[in-house]
Amino acid sequence: MPSASDTYEVYAVRYARHDRPARDNFLGGDPHDVNMPLDYFVWAAVGAQRTFIVDMGFTVEQARKRKREYLRSPGEGLKRLGIEPENIRDVIVTHMHYDHAGNLDLFPNATFHIQDREMAYVTGRCMCHHQLSSSFEAEDVVGMVRRVFARRVEFHDGTAELAPGVSVHHIGGHTSGLQCVRVATRRGPLVLASDAAHLYAHMEEGRAFPTVYNVGDMLEGHKTLRKLAASPAHIIPGHDPLVMARYPAAHADLQGIAVRLDAEPLMR
Repeated sequence: MPSASDTYEVYAVRYARHDRPARDNFLGGDPHDVNMPLDYFVWAAVGAQRTFIVDMGFTVEQARKRKREYLRSPGEGLKRLGIEPENIRDVIVTHMHYDHAGNLDLFPNATFHIQDREMAYVTGRCMCHHQLSSSFEAEDVVGMVRRVFARRVEFHDGTAELAPGVSVHHIGGHTSGLQCVRVATRRGPLVLASDAAHLYAHMEEGRAFPTVYNVGDMLEGHKTLRKLAASPAHIIPGHDPLVMARYPAAHADLQGIAVRLDAEPLMR
């Protein structure tokens, strides 16, 4: 069991949303002709000694380009939690898709934690294929390369402990170098799945999201998430609006903006 000093408060901060039919959320489509929206989050793990931000979201310019509803900037959401982005020293980048790797400039003093395989993927031959490259933004990739040369990127190969109570784990599937984040909390090990599972339904039904590099790795990744988490209720999918309903607001004035994930769920 981790000591109290090695446990973290964990928050999901919602900054955008997108209405879309259910068929767009599953490889092979879906027979249900219903709206199945996605929410967009960044996450914060706040410890006694250290705070980790997980992913950076996208900018308002990207929201316009990709026709997403922009609710607020990720920076504004973090500030509402009392987190000043310029003070952050560690940002975990689960993968380099546009909705996770934008806003690099928001964290001028951070080290960025990324898998070796993800950087090789986004700067290699796979990006010659529009089917794979369309979910990335070249400027985000170039920005990360610049930070490599500025000695502000820490690479990881598979599993790595970043601090007592915080570790990253390679999953793959959605992208070649996708990683999830395991965080020690007062209710046990919590796993921020990011896009290893966009929705609860992907894990519960054993189905794949259609944006995928390797289907087998994506589906096997669901097993990895379950092994890492204290229970299925300790796995937080990357884009499910149900997260906002299942967990309590971080503060009374943050309803619909941020929820506290280390608290007991309101529903399961």
